[in-house]
Amino acid sequence: MATGLRSECGAGGRVSNWIKHAVWWHVYPLGFVGAEREAGACAGVVHRLDHLVRWLDYAVELGASGILLGPIFASSTHGYDTIDHLLIDRRLGDDADFDALVAAARRRGLRIILDGVFNHVGRESPRFRRSVAGGPLSPDASWFRLTWPADGKEPDCATFEGHHQLVTLNHDEPAVVDHVIRVMNHWLDRGADGWRLDAAYAVPRQFWRHVLPAVRARHADAYIFGEVIHGDYAGFVDETGVDSVTQYELWKAIWSALNDRNFHELAWALARHNAMIDRFVPQTFIGNHDVTRIASQVLDERHIAHALVILMTCGGTPSIYAGDEQAFRGIKEHRAGGDDAIRPSFPAASAELAPFGWPTYRLHQELIGLRRKHPWLHRARTRMVDLRNTDIVFEAFDEGNRLWVALNLADAAVGRTVDSGVDRLAGSGAVRRTGVRTELTLPPHGWAILG
Repeated sequence: MATGLRSECGAGGRVSNWIKHAVWWHVYPLGFVGAEREAGACAGVVHRLDHLVRWLDYAVELGASGILLGPIFASSTHGYDTIDHLLIDRRLGDDADFDALVAAARRRGLRIILDGVFNHVGRESPRFRRSVAGGPLSPDASWFRLTWPADGKEPDCATFEGHHQLVTLNHDEPAVVDHVIRVMNHWLDRGADGWRLDAAYAVPRQFWRHVLPAVRARHADAYIFGEVIHGDYAGFVDETGVDSVTQYELWKAIWSALNDRNFHELAWALARHNAMIDRFVPQTFIGNHDVTRIASQVLDERHIAHALVILMTCGGTPSIYAGDEQAFRGIKEHRAGGDDAIRPSFPAASAELAPFGWPTYRLHQELIGLRRKHPWLHRARTRMVDLRNTDIVFEAFDEGNRLWVALNLADAAVGRTVDSGVDRLAGSGAVRRTGVRTELTLPPHGWAILG
């Protein structure tokens, strides 16, 4: 076992000691810095990554321990149509700008995770263009899944979920395996701490089994997780060797349970979550660059706090999507430009943010701070103590550590009992100890964390 690592995941992946304390601030860089929609509209290199550097102190004050970056490599439009994995997108800057970002993050104790798009490339990728121009016997043709017509015209190619501009790589090709290993190691060598594997679910699982050991042989402490939306999360971890996957099941259950006032749905999802924690620690979130913002997703804005409380008291490696901590609104639409509302530019400094978002920011600070005071929450499981449609009490626990979480969605106050003598650590409501029990009265739409 490599130094600094110990297995805690049973049949699942490894756990780096540092990841147990991680809380990510998730940034979509091209939107954050206000970059042009298309790279072709940018005449040359524009040094914009320093705009993100100016926000690092804000992330530290929030309580984040690292920055989870969206795509930063050369692409044609939104970053997920990569044209060169070894080149910083000129709308963001160059290698020197990346080095400056890493150095600035290091000075603040922040780690950096990069977004790797290795399922597909953009149609403007030079390698893809060479493969088409060179014909079926060209050295680059084997990198893609091409069907060549008899008339010699441009071949048909496999694409990602029907998107014409996103050309799927041939993951059976050894040169593709070598390329991805080279790219991942290159940026880890340059100071990154890990990778989010975009659309990991679309890549044959054995591909990751070839890639990841070679990466970890050089960077044993790197944290690598995959974007997986549906299916058997634990099975994916076991079969690929990633450390974790994105926990979309819990994300959906959180806002759906709040909107439907049906905590039974949350309880069901938390039971599934417990089973995952037995195998690996999921990457958890209530917002990211691909989904409607939580402040727009919940029907009652009083329940934004409830969503965050659940996130910060459940096992997992949590991330906060930049702007959610300020109650940014934004609805994802399934159309061209439908991500614009959830990927806005940020001002030059936090002082320029609207005043209405700061109470939500301070709530994030409080709850992130509570989580970091209780690092065992990384592997916490949950046990239902009291469950009704509109209110719930659950226990978060790991070995001898315990917290109790109470949430109320009703228009009336509720009284509940915890079979332990505890204090209110956060939230609202009246707490009264009666011997070894604690009586809690939650106000309408209130919440509390006890311990």
